[in-house]
Amino acid sequence: MSKRILVIEDEIAIQTILREFLVDSGYYVDTADDGIEGINFFHTHTYDLILLDIMMPKIDGYAVCEMIRQKSNIPIVIVTAMDEEDDQIKAFEMLVDDYITKPFSIKLVQMRVEAVLRRGAGGFKHKNQEDNNIQTYKNIKLDKECLQVFVSDQKIELTRTEFELLQLLMSHQGYVFTREALLNQVWGYDYFGDEKVVNIHIMNLRKKLGIDCIETVRGIGYRMDKEN
Repeated sequence: MSKRILVIEDEIAIQTILREFLVDSGYYVDTADDGIEGINFFHTHTYDLILLDIMMPKIDGYAVCEMIRQKSNIPIVIVTAMDEEDDQIKAFEMLVDDYITKPFSIKLVQMRVEAVLRRGAGGFKHKNQEDNNIQTYKNIKLDKECLQVFVSDQKIELTRTEFELLQLLMSHQGYVFTREALLNQVWGYDYFGDEKVVNIHIMNLRKKLGIDCIETVRGIGYRMDKEN
């Protein structure tokens, strides 16, 4: 069954390009010209993913994202000309699933959409996964079946991407992952662009966990340090 995507974008030329390419790729696509129309579509239809611009009339993409997140964990991919790190951090703190900056490659958009939809469908598989559904590290407990994480028995709200990153690191304690390797294994595609997106997700993950457990290996990447 084809997936349904909502494109919320006020630039008609970009909206048309995205719509035509996604339709040609086999998706059902609705388009909204501004944030209010996008919210109305969200409330009246069921979607598998939303492509969302930030700079729009009436209400911006941040406000749209906040309203959607009050109701749903539907995957949201930001597509915007705002390329500053602070803009990306703000978006990821609002629990978006990915962030694409304009001008973009339409092939890149396709790969990002496919990767996010695979993660949402549970298609990502880690190598050497434990047979049971519970993974632990110090006072962190990760439930792979329920997609939940607890720190000292307190539930922590993570995005799907943050959950996948944490699960991968916990599954390979002590192993150093390069940023490229994390992109390929968690995002599920060869990444075209700035690897700092990994840094942003790791920063948010550390903040939410509230404990010092993910080590930065200078010049290489990250690892979940083994318990002493």
